[in-house]
Amino acid sequence: MKRSNLIIGLLSVLVLFSVAAAFKVAYNVVIPLMIAWLLSYICGPIVNYLVHKKVPLGLAVFVVLVLVLFVCYFLGIFLSGRVRAVLAESPKYVAQLNAIYHDATVNLDLPEGFLADVNWAQQLGPKIAALSGSVAVFMGNFLGKLMLVLIFLVFMLLGKPYFKYKIAAAFPADRAETFTTMTSSISTQIGQYLVVKVAISGTTGVLVWIALSLLKVEFALTWGALAFFLNFIPSIGSILASVPPILLTIVQYYPSVWTPVVTAIVLLLIQMTMGNVIEPKIMGESLNLSPVVILLSLVFFGWMWGMVGALLSVPIAAAIKIVCENIDALQPISILMGSGKRFAKENQAS
Repeated sequence: MKRSNLIIGLLSVLVLFSVAAAFKVAYNVVIPLMIAWLLSYICGPIVNYLVHKKVPLGLAVFVVLVLVLFVCYFLGIFLSGRVRAVLAESPKYVAQLNAIYHDATVNLDLPEGFLADVNWAQQLGPKIAALSGSVAVFMGNFLGKLMLVLIFLVFMLLGKPYFKYKIAAAFPADRAETFTTMTSSISTQIGQYLVVKVAISGTTGVLVWIALSLLKVEFALTWGALAFFLNFIPSIGSILASVPPILLTIVQYYPSVWTPVVTAIVLLLIQMTMGNVIEPKIMGESLNLSPVVILLSLVFFGWMWGMVGALLSVPIAAAIKIVCENIDALQPISILMGSGKRFAKENQAS
């Protein structure tokens, strides 16, 4: 019996890594599919509401598709404009880096021709030019992926309103009711999680934008947008989002150190308040993932799909936890994926 369980466990691990390898190879198709799947939980309730109000399904999906296209269009224009604005100002900051480097090395007794002769314009110029050229490539890839996402999303939304009727026809009444309740609960919880996460990330981005604008840090809107996107990556996302504006502030306000210090403190307060106070209070303990699960999901999905996988890792892990939570046989997995704080409090209370 033990040997049989061991074989099943090892085969499960092999199957898991085989599926992961297949997903890694199918990156160009799987990523749009996963994004469309997550978007369907946000857009699905809108389609269901419109259908409930006697709007034809095709028209309801078309309206949602237009809204998604509208958001993606302005998002693409915004990101492209932000990158070009930063690249346009890069010569000024390269010159400032030359001045900082000169001041830092002028009093050092360096051998002739060693480090002191570094020209930041020569070092960074080709890289900045290459980055500027890659913006067009990025936009082309973005549009290609967007078309796949929209195609997948349309088919998913077209099938959503009829799903419960198919379940009712496929299973006996008692099993159909149980399955419908379970899938409805899963859909509701995942949708609520994604909406709350987008709202919290958006609030974080707006607060970062306002704070940096008041401190007169350049490209404040860009850093706010960066904070919004990277807030989907827990723990390290807030650190990654805070580093560029702090470094820019050091260069922008050199030789003063007070503004960079104040900037770092303000960003730290915003990220800690939103991540450690507001988000847990809104989401509650039910979706509070274990730090180990967060780390493993970051590593696993980051390995499979790179930066996009890191951004999607926690929403996917949260969705898996919700699914396990609503299936009796998988509830132990959901409990193990959680932080365990609720159970510790219950144990202490008893």
